[in-house]
Amino acid sequence: GICARTNNALEMAGLGVIADMWQRVMSDHVIETIPNRADESIIALYTDYESDSDGDYTFLIGAEVASVDHDLPDGIAVRHVPAGVYTLLTSDEGPIWEVVPRLSEQIWEGLPSDIGGERSYIADLEIYDERASDPKNAVVEVWVGVQ
Repeated sequence: GICARTNNALEMAGLGVIADMWQRVMSDHVIETIPNRADESIIALYTDYESDSDGDYTFLIGAEVASVDHDLPDGIAVRHVPAGVYTLLTSDEGPIWEVVPRLSEQIWEGLPSDIGGERSYIADLEIYDERASDPKNAVVEVWVGVQ
């Protein structure tokens, strides 16, 4: 997918990259340009954490692939999700612009008991599958890396 470095302070101040990246993915049909997609889902990956919720991280929007071509389209990056322990959290059903921020707040600001353990800050994934095909009535899975 496409990726960029950011941090929560920039994102919360409206100076980040995530909203613009989502806009680009949708308007430029970026997901359709990714070869060897495993399914129709869109993946949002938070990885390469500098430290914790205060540090920089890489944000990638893309898709799971069955294999990686060496001739990727310009601007398409590859990241491997590290093996580890992940807790599955599922959003409520509702408008995507409401349920995803609510679940994100639970993850970023919640207690370890709210997310199944201490965060590992290795990788976290949002999965937008067929349950998110209607943005007004969506369910999103979030896999949070924990220790």
